[in-house]
Amino acid sequence: MNLSPLQPTETAKSAAPIGVFDSGMGGLSVVAELHRHLPRESILYYADTAHVPYGNRSDAEILALTARAVAWLFQKGCKVVVVACNTASAFSLNSLRQHYGKRLPIIGLVPALKPAVAATQSGVVAVLATAGTLRGDLLNTVIRQIAEPAGVQVLTTFSAALVPFVEQNLHHSPECESELRRVLQPLCDAGADQLVLGCTHYPFLSTAIGRAVGMQLNLIDSGAAVARQTVRVLIDHALLRPIHAQPVCFQYAVTGDPARAAPIVAQLVALPFRRILAD
Repeated sequence: MNLSPLQPTETAKSAAPIGVFDSGMGGLSVVAELHRHLPRESILYYADTAHVPYGNRSDAEILALTARAVAWLFQKGCKVVVVACNTASAFSLNSLRQHYGKRLPIIGLVPALKPAVAATQSGVVAVLATAGTLRGDLLNTVIRQIAEPAGVQVLTTFSAALVPFVEQNLHHSPECESELRRVLQPLCDAGADQLVLGCTHYPFLSTAIGRAVGMQLNLIDSGAAVARQTVRVLIDHALLRPIHAQPVCFQYAVTGDPARAAPIVAQLVALPFRRILAD
């Protein structure tokens, strides 16, 4: 019997986990999308909580920390790695792909500007990102290739306080809502009707954003697009687990305080989970 690409046989390589990396807990928003699209896949999540956030770090630090994280996931036998960090993607994707070549497919994040440009009615879209993402070439390249030819104005903003709000489980606090109002209301006043969430931490702020500025901004993030791309990569490399495979436990590792991380993982991930050591 011939099997379609969506019905592979189980091999040691296809049974290996998908590696997901972020500087902290924000990449769990991508994990949720991966699980929704690929419920049979094993996921190993690496959070570099000892060094979060990356957005305020130097280019060299971002490159070094990202390389270390991906090397750890590679050594653990991951069959593909998703760099679920916009800042790390902005600075590291090319070097990672050159280093690993065909040994390890690398999937990164690109700010979801294309759907924002397609959806805008006002001709003005906004990007909320980290300082590192705004400084990198990736976002500016997308703006030149997607927004400028369409005649769409792109406004950018950032706040160093937002990632820590998520990392400290304070993303529903009045202080977080106040900070969001401070950085987003000027975008609304300038006519933006789409908000690209340029950091994987920011989907966890969706409720607070709604409270801060109401329904003035349509929120767009990259999680679902990354999950769909991961499906394509797994199929293209014959690494997809078969549909009869049993679901597995989500595993994670942190470089910082595990006691501090555990309740945040429990709140943000609706999956059974198990912590392993980030040796």
